[in-house]
Amino acid sequence: MPSGSQVPNSRRFDIKNVAIIGAGPCGLSAAKYLIAQNTFEKIVIFEQQSEVGGVWNYSRDISSNANEHVPQVSSDCPPDVPLKLDKAPPVFPSPMYETLHTNIPRALMPFTDSAFHSDLLIFPSRQDVQEYLVSYSQDVRHLIQFSTPVEDVRLREVDGNDRWDVDAISLVTGEITSSTYDAIVVASGHYSVVYVPDIDGIEGFHKAYPGTISHSKYYRVPEPFTNKKVVVVGNAASGLDIAAQISRVCQKPLLLSVRTPTSPDNLEWTGAEEVPQIEEFLVAERSVRFQGGRVEKGIDAVIFATGYLYSYPFLKSLNPPAVTDGRRVHGVYKHLFHIDHPTMVFPGLPIKVVPLPLSQSQAAIVSRTWANLLPLPSVADMRKWEDEEAERRGPKYHVWPVGGDSEYINSVHSWVTKSGTPGKEPPHWGPELCWQRTIHAKAKIRFELEGRTAKSLEELGFEYQPDGDCHKQNKNGSGLLRLLISGSNELRSPG
Repeated sequence: MPSGSQVPNSRRFDIKNVAIIGAGPCGLSAAKYLIAQNTFEKIVIFEQQSEVGGVWNYSRDISSNANEHVPQVSSDCPPDVPLKLDKAPPVFPSPMYETLHTNIPRALMPFTDSAFHSDLLIFPSRQDVQEYLVSYSQDVRHLIQFSTPVEDVRLREVDGNDRWDVDAISLVTGEITSSTYDAIVVASGHYSVVYVPDIDGIEGFHKAYPGTISHSKYYRVPEPFTNKKVVVVGNAASGLDIAAQISRVCQKPLLLSVRTPTSPDNLEWTGAEEVPQIEEFLVAERSVRFQGGRVEKGIDAVIFATGYLYSYPFLKSLNPPAVTDGRRVHGVYKHLFHIDHPTMVFPGLPIKVVPLPLSQSQAAIVSRTWANLLPLPSVADMRKWEDEEAERRGPKYHVWPVGGDSEYINSVHSWVTKSGTPGKEPPHWGPELCWQRTIHAKAKIRFELEGRTAKSLEELGFEYQPDGDCHKQNKNGSGLLRLLISGSNELRSPG
């Protein structure tokens, strides 16, 4: 499609004013791509914290009601109480812990238009990432209303177009403001409402031994677990990292309770003993019974690294609801556009992806679509895609397969480039970056085992050998062209 041309036979948008909820990575991406489109008159970013960064904005302290809800299986949960510090806006603690490094190499992790400093560790620290995001935000900070959480978003129709009324409150002055926007970017993240499974006996155990059961969201440092008998539940990235830290100080061995086996290298890194899932909490004995019958007595701490539930309390009036049980977001096309109301988007839903560059790819699509340069399919086709995706993915609806982000990023770049549409260029990963994506997990384990000092993959024994393009290196991601971007076996050229 020639630059500036109109989308034929497709819904046209009338969008001038855009509200972005959240100044984390997805919110910053959205703002930069919307600005570059030179179409939208007003962009406002609402951020509940006093600084950008989202999940990377660290607080050593945790909420006073942390770990209050055990079990926690509903997305309709009272929020964590913010910290009220002297002469400062309230702080909303994130899941970030003290000694955390990315599990993605330095070249893959950042936005593709602003690299990390080359003298950083190959797996940057949380401090490095937060400083990077603050620096990256400098040219959009004038758009951000800090310490101003959104309390309610309401939909209404004006002259056949969606309009969104947004209520927000200043945590500094207490003033509630109401404004109307033509489009909404829901970039508030999905690391707020924790998931703690409802295991037999867990509620009684929690009441009998308050503070014993916790969630990884509230973990900060290992010292409180010194000489204690600890069980960590879950062997995804956070579970393994936290287990590795605590196992150095706790009573040996730390028990790692898992659903699927941990790789030998990861298990060696944690220093833990792998055990099955917890089948029952035994209150009287302060014990847990694992599947298979093994009982461990005298448990001092159980940390659930079991993930989070999607929750958008400010969308409570949206009908039908975007979230029910919190396992996925409903009524959304390609993990991004609200099907019935595509003037609302949800960037950052996918899990097990490299989030920053992927958020740029999503922002490139949204900004051009809202500028009427790229088409959306019919509502019927979008619903069909969602139904098929839900049947195929099941409970792991937003969990992308290995190589999914690599292929998505490059497919979006190809699509947007071929369209000839104006706007900010989306990311592209060459063969070496795609290769880094395939070896990052092994490299991270070696980084940890060798003392967190390496500044390059070569130091860790990983040498890139050119042997093909991204599609060859990400065979497990094949088919994502069809599943994640287009409704057919190829990307549709707009128009």
